[in-house]
Amino acid sequence: QVQLVESGGGLVQAGGSLRLSCAASGTVVSANTMGWYRQAPGKQRELVAGLSRGGLTKYADSVKGRFAISRDNLKNTVYLQMNSLKPEDTAVYYCNTAGRYWEPGAYWGQGTQVTVSS
Repeated sequence: QVQLVESGGGLVQAGGSLRLSCAASGTVVSANTMGWYRQAPGKQRELVAGLSRGGLTKYADSVKGRFAISRDNLKNTVYLQMNSLKPEDTAVYYCNTAGRYWEPGAYWGQGTQVTVSS
């Protein structure tokens, strides 16, 4: 079965950086389009960044130029490097497979909490 385990979240001051990791088992990240999603309190879950099998990336407008998605095929892990963090980036971050239109798949993990203080 597919398992996606997110890690790397934490509390950081505005302007700081974090790198999130998503370790996959039961699937191969390089054979899937993968996405990082986030959900803030009272808001809908949204796509933050996506990486297709062919290396195409997509970012939410709010994170362009600050976040970068990547993968390590040997480690079967997807990363989200987050720089210049803002309080509005505070959310639970999840990784998942993604469909043709970047819609999330069915494999939600427990997520990792990112809190950015002002």
